[in-house]
Amino acid sequence: MTQVPGWLERLAAQAQRIRVPVPLRPPDGRGRRAAVLMLFGEGPDGPDVLLIQRSTRGRRHAGQPAFPGGGVDPEDAGPIEAALREAEEETGADPRGVHVICTMPELYLPYSDNRVTPVVAWWREPSAVHAASPDEVDSVERVPIAELVDPANRVTLRHPRGTAGPAFRVRGMLVWGFTAMVLDTVLREGGLEQPWDPERMEDLPPDVVRLASRTG
Repeated sequence: MTQVPGWLERLAAQAQRIRVPVPLRPPDGRGRRAAVLMLFGEGPDGPDVLLIQRSTRGRRHAGQPAFPGGGVDPEDAGPIEAALREAEEETGADPRGVHVICTMPELYLPYSDNRVTPVVAWWREPSAVHAASPDEVDSVERVPIAELVDPANRVTLRHPRGTAGPAFRVRGMLVWGFTAMVLDTVLREGGLEQPWDPERMEDLPPDVVRLASRTG
């Protein structure tokens, strides 16, 4: 069992005060409730976070790296229970070893019409993880924080529709979009971010655009 690190406690203390950008603020009366689990732990290469690579066969967000998560079902007590359930279904992570620290403000994803609550947790007793739901998940990775904050692995990614945002190249994955934005916020608010060049701009690869545009 490992102690919750100070940077994660600092993040928790201000989590609900983090400013949500206007485009991500949930509209009144719209959107399906959803949750993702931001599961941090102490791995062989230092502190890390659990990410999945979504299946390329999926209907939405195909092939994208993401946090484990999904919709809040009627039988779920709320976003925390939904995040833990989805993480177990997708990665096999045992929820009994997960210490939930806080939730972050709800974020709206217009493409999937989801209102997503990020649930921040510490893996006090890590369990083995794998692609437990092959139809939804291609692979599972514990990505070291040191790799995420390495300036060499950071880039600003430009989407064909004109938007741009932070991205990470880690463990053979291109982490972008919602997941990268949330990671960028957590690293900054937790005081872990290292100076990097946001002017280092790349276009979103065509194959990634094609998968991201899939609707069925």
